[in-house]
Amino acid sequence: MGWNSWDAYGLTIDEAQYRDNVKVLAGLKQYGWQYAVIDEGWYAQDPFAEKVEARRYVWDANGNLIPAVNRFPSAANGAGFKPLADWVHGQGLKFGIHILRGIPKQVVKENLPIAGTSFHAAEAADVQSTCPWAEDNYGISDTPAGQAYYDGMLKLYAGWGLDFIKVDCISDRPYRPTEIRQIAEAIRKTGRPIVLSLSPGPTSLEHAAEVAKYAQMWRITDDHWDVWSSKKQDNGSEFPFGLKQEFDRIASWQQYVKPGSWPDPDMLPQGSLNPHPGWGEPRQSRYTQDEQRTEFTLWAISRSPLIMGGNLTRLDDFTRSLMTNKELLEVNQRAASSHPVENLPPGFDNVRLWLATEKAASYPPEFCALFNVSDKPVALKFSWNRLIGIKAHRAVDLFTNVDLDASKEINVTLPAHGSAIFRVQ
Repeated sequence: MGWNSWDAYGLTIDEAQYRDNVKVLAGLKQYGWQYAVIDEGWYAQDPFAEKVEARRYVWDANGNLIPAVNRFPSAANGAGFKPLADWVHGQGLKFGIHILRGIPKQVVKENLPIAGTSFHAAEAADVQSTCPWAEDNYGISDTPAGQAYYDGMLKLYAGWGLDFIKVDCISDRPYRPTEIRQIAEAIRKTGRPIVLSLSPGPTSLEHAAEVAKYAQMWRITDDHWDVWSSKKQDNGSEFPFGLKQEFDRIASWQQYVKPGSWPDPDMLPQGSLNPHPGWGEPRQSRYTQDEQRTEFTLWAISRSPLIMGGNLTRLDDFTRSLMTNKELLEVNQRAASSHPVENLPPGFDNVRLWLATEKAASYPPEFCALFNVSDKPVALKFSWNRLIGIKAHRAVDLFTNVDLDASKEINVTLPAHGSAIFRVQ
């Protein structure tokens, strides 16, 4: 659970903006929110420039990207992100950054030395492996020199106090298992517990076992944004991936969800996507409140990572109410199992149903979420016994806290794109 800067700031966040968001996140840590992640571009002196060369990336003498001091002044005098990470830790939170896999092309051109070794950048680079959608870097070769480059990078970043690293252009387009393994090995050598998150998606199901061996999170969709439904493009791209499409995608990965292994359907593009979102014009999320609730509930009951994307300094009351719904968050954090239910009864044609079971309880409750994926309201009548095979006595709506007599027939009306979730015992 945490926050990432991309959906609201794109490449552009600076230290003051980051600190302001972290202060809000710190006020929510009692609910489980803990990771504060600076996404792509923190090493660019001019993140608004169109061309990579004009962004003026900053790296150290060994070719490792370091914060642009004009945007992150606490990084002056070679301090890197350590002062900022120390401050985040002082708020009771954890510090994260994004990188694009590989090594900057200019670093290879200059053939800078790799820290603590006799290798140089040209020996570490795989110049045939570039990122098709970002021209920043060459890939890293599967060689001792390549491993040494990642070792030096992660040693530096771990020394700053890094807790989370999101690595892009590595889990799809293209899939780079050698670099995944190298980064995981470099993290291991630091001795510091750092969450490894892989991006972008969709990671292929055939790679599930391999990514789970090395990473703790990996994206299962292309970039997910505030659209209800989307279609795959003629070139095969899923961008932007819609909320309606998340139901089937998340379901297909459920067998791989376990502690330390989290398929990631991407961030929650909710609330204020201002001032410079990673896609589209600055805006309040396009979602209706019903769609926001549906997204948050689906992520919660499927035990998916909850990474908020909106600008926390402009947090509206409704989005805050989702982020502080303690019992819903506990479903996400404490459920021992979760899965979609198929073969639903008549009248449930446009309804998706998910169940989750809480751990560490003598008589664990079931959590049942109902989702209306149609464009019209749907009225449902059911008994818990017929629907999910439970002879229930009590059901509580987790959004309204209304206590229902679960022994009787239940009547629920779901708005278009809406949802409801119940604790059933």
